[in-house]
Amino acid sequence: MAHPEKHMNSLDQAAHSLGDLDPRLRELIRVRASQLNGCAYCLSLHNEDARKAGEDQIRLDVLAGWREAGDLFDERERAALALVDAVTLMREPGAAYDAAGEVLTAEELDGVLWQAIAINAWNRQAVTTHSRPEPAAA
Repeated sequence: MAHPEKHMNSLDQAAHSLGDLDPRLRELIRVRASQLNGCAYCLSLHNEDARKAGEDQIRLDVLAGWREAGDLFDERERAALALVDAVTLMREPGAAYDAAGEVLTAEELDGVLWQAIAINAWNRQAVTTHSRPEPAAA
């Protein structure tokens, strides 16, 4: 049997191919779901990736409270984050999907949905197998 990571990478690549999302938004999706799932490994990895993609530190600092962050996140980002929250927590995901569809293009909507699905799978794998972030090199 092939190692499960091979299949996880395939899921991630499929999600990445959908929606042509801005790299910063893709990383915000990954960080937000990882916050909700308590995945330290993915938080470490994707916060770094977000900074490398040009994401502002202040937005990463307040992402857990994005609903209260005023205009730090635009309408499209707020719609995407609401969908990520709903998919991750399984709270009215259909309603969040419909609402996001009023703001995002159909292609972007697919991209956000599948990126949320992929990172949730990674979070569950990493938390279950006790994956830990590597300490920063001195």
